[in-house]
Amino acid sequence: MKEFVSILDELGARDVKTHIQSGNAVFQSKSDDAPHLASKIGSEIKKRRGFEPRVLVLRLEDVEEAIAANPFPEAESDPATLHLGFLTSVPDDPDFERLESLKKDSERFRLIDRVFYLHAPEGVGRSKLAANAERLLGVAMTDRNWRTVRKITEMAKEVGGMPE
Repeated sequence: MKEFVSILDELGARDVKTHIQSGNAVFQSKSDDAPHLASKIGSEIKKRRGFEPRVLVLRLEDVEEAIAANPFPEAESDPATLHLGFLTSVPDDPDFERLESLKKDSERFRLIDRVFYLHAPEGVGRSKLAANAERLLGVAMTDRNWRTVRKITEMAKEVGGMPE
């Protein structure tokens, strides 16, 4: 994570804070072009490490809107079971029929704009729906549980920046 912070610093990020060893960071940036910033971060990681991870930069407002739009508020009391999949774009043709066929009776999901909400009371580790959601949505996605989303949001408010 120290090298990740160094990369962000070199790209002009200020007040960088990271969340455990998760690859999540919050920071302030003069750039308002999140996709371009994500590309620069990915390219710099590739230069240093030889692989280019998918990087998604979100504005604090984007995450706050996703929290407010949560269609499963009753699941917030068990934050490990509620997941938000942040998508790189709105899916053109998600395969809802296949998604529905993969879900367990206990699972629920909803796609709202660029966020895939999944409530998986039995855990996402055994969920066929969770394992196949990105492919069936047809859009790159990064998934975080409710606890992590809330923690990153708190951290972003502290620095007045954007979670990544």
